[in-house]
Amino acid sequence: MGSPDLLVIGAGPAGIEAALAAASCGLAVTLVDEAPAAGGQVYRAPPAAFSGGSASPERKTGDALRARLAASPVTVVFDHMVWSISPGFRVDALGPDGPRSWRARAVVTATGAQERVVPFPGWTLPGVTGLAGATILLKSQGMLPGRRTLVAGCGPLLLAVAVAILKAGGEVAAVVDLSSRRDWLSRGPALLARPDLAARGTAWVSRLMAAGVPLLTRQGVRRAEALPDGRLDVVIGPVDAARRPIADGRERHFTVDAAAVGHGLTPSTDVTRLLRAEHLFDDARGGWLPLTDAEGRTSIPLLFATGDGAGLAGAAAAATDGRLAGLAVARDLGALPASEHQRISAKLKPAAARARRFGRAMASLMALRPGQIDAIPPDAIVCRCEDVTRAEIEAAMREGSATANQVKAWTRCGMGPCQGRICGDIVGALLVRAGAARDTVGNFTGRSPFRPLPLDQLTGNVAYADLILPPPAPL
Repeated sequence: MGSPDLLVIGAGPAGIEAALAAASCGLAVTLVDEAPAAGGQVYRAPPAAFSGGSASPERKTGDALRARLAASPVTVVFDHMVWSISPGFRVDALGPDGPRSWRARAVVTATGAQERVVPFPGWTLPGVTGLAGATILLKSQGMLPGRRTLVAGCGPLLLAVAVAILKAGGEVAAVVDLSSRRDWLSRGPALLARPDLAARGTAWVSRLMAAGVPLLTRQGVRRAEALPDGRLDVVIGPVDAARRPIADGRERHFTVDAAAVGHGLTPSTDVTRLLRAEHLFDDARGGWLPLTDAEGRTSIPLLFATGDGAGLAGAAAAATDGRLAGLAVARDLGALPASEHQRISAKLKPAAARARRFGRAMASLMALRPGQIDAIPPDAIVCRCEDVTRAEIEAAMREGSATANQVKAWTRCGMGPCQGRICGDIVGALLVRAGAARDTVGNFTGRSPFRPLPLDQLTGNVAYADLILPPPAPL
């Protein structure tokens, strides 16, 4: 079992910067990630076979991060899925060669965000994928979601995915945005905090317009149906300011090979929920997130949370917040004098504030609105793992189920392989729409394993005769 000073979970920009900052102060740092290389979702490294890829800004930034990490003393462990963490910071992971464990003095969780898709009729059909899922296909496999794809939902990932499809040689039938142009313009002052990123977004819009892609605002997906030839008929229509469908008959049909639909992101809080750190609900930052100070300290001593897993703010903010968390770990473990820590972190905080301002403006565009919940039909599947519908959830609520965990126990919603990552915030929103208080509703309790595990890889080859059994109970 390894015994690093600091173990960092997640090798995106927040995790990399936290590891580098702590290691620069002399700490022994181990960085663990389930991907084969560092970068996270935004700066995801393509497979080695795709070495001739285009030099996009994300690729350049990711390559620079990976180069700095390779030149550092940080111990990196890729292709390992962290599946549990215990009090005292015993961290268990599973990799190609079997299980590994560490006991660290401090832990930084930089596990990023997970995708939200608000259920609609047909969202479980083949060919319908999330925006984040489409991003992984494009970046990791060089694969289009389909020859002709409808891109729909909300937030900046809409434009990023649509442009990536065009660059890969695909056709974008339309970009369908729940937000209005006014919603975007109202974020103008915050966007100016990062003019480079604002300029990139403007360039994306120009690229789409030049390609003749319809940009449809204040519109949402109503339903998707499978066609006999394997394609999809996706129906969209106008929504009001609360993103509630407007029944005025102005529906439009798109025949496509695929639909990439995403309604924002939510912080990934497996580690902090399992360790029972304090959490708070902030809709504008993604929902439930760990309560942290300005440098990532949670309510549990020497457990830090940073990046989008501590509240949505984007990749640029994740990098600066990761550095602040790594320096705070070094200070708390006695590797960085308080005066030096204050001097270095003071230089970083203005840039961190600017990045957060931009990122949180984008995150606010993805916040879940009441109309989106109202639009879910009674027979729509909310929990895909256990095939639980909205009607079944509301039946449990009428029978007295008043919290997320009660709904889980009564309906099995959230008990499947994803452990509620897809349905959890929708269940909470349904309870709130029925009149429950958000703090009372709560969130699904964290449990391990975080992901499904192949038991034979976890236990290895064990013969029954080798087991040490306790003596039988006395008669």
